[in-house]
Amino acid sequence: MRKLGGYLRLMRPVNCCMMGLAVIVGASLVSLSSMSAVWPRLVYGFVTGFTLTAASMAINDYYDRKIDAINEPGRPIPSGLIKPVEALVFALILTMIGLVTAYLTNTAYPLCLPTAIIAWIISAGYTTVGKRSGLPGNLLVSLCVSIPFVYGSVAVANEVKLNVLLFALIVFLSITGREITKGIVDVQGDRTQNVKTLAVRYGEKNAAIAAALFYLSAVGLSPMPSLLSLVSFWYIPLVLVTDIGLVASSLMLLKNHSRENSRRIKNTVLIWFIFGLLAFIIGAAK
Repeated sequence: MRKLGGYLRLMRPVNCCMMGLAVIVGASLVSLSSMSAVWPRLVYGFVTGFTLTAASMAINDYYDRKIDAINEPGRPIPSGLIKPVEALVFALILTMIGLVTAYLTNTAYPLCLPTAIIAWIISAGYTTVGKRSGLPGNLLVSLCVSIPFVYGSVAVANEVKLNVLLFALIVFLSITGREITKGIVDVQGDRTQNVKTLAVRYGEKNAAIAAALFYLSAVGLSPMPSLLSLVSFWYIPLVLVTDIGLVASSLMLLKNHSRENSRRIKNTVLIWFIFGLLAFIIGAAK
């Protein structure tokens, strides 16, 4: 059971579920009323987002095992619960499942598989090369998180709708802010491994400023769906929770950019992201 628990922790199930849900959100933004008619695509799309994210998490932990031995020694690989080679095999199995379900998502218009492959290449590029590049690596992570929304649009419409692109951009900015915040948390281990995050290169204070700017940029874009009549009124109260949360988190980070506070903010913003997802889902019911 401990081994099974180690594999579950390696996957980061919460992150995986969020990516699977992101696919469904992307599909719902195209046409919420027709969701029941395309439910098999949604199931396959969710599994694709879930398994490919889980694979990327496992690969990331494999390449980060030395850094995690300093920053997060309790994780499955540095703790010895999961062997490095076992993590790679697990990632390979998850990748194969994800690519098969990507093909099955929409066999009539097989654009989902190329989209999934692109997402996997970006993810692999981050874990093998981009991780130590700092901001470029943060941007790669943000692309990986944004693509599932695009995938959902492609799955049901065989194209990327404008509202989906706008939402993907908001997600891109928010996740970039979180990744920079994460760099503050991991600054000690990153410095020993020559990972050139903004916190390592320019200090925690400047990294906190950069993270806050990305959070606030996402907040600044959030009214656009309403202004362009892409969502219903019910989008507004939920997205306000997200906006207020991100603004508050930004102010807290600027006031106190210690490792402990940055860790709390990094975890807290996930809650604001969930409210943002709900805002777009409910807002799509026009």
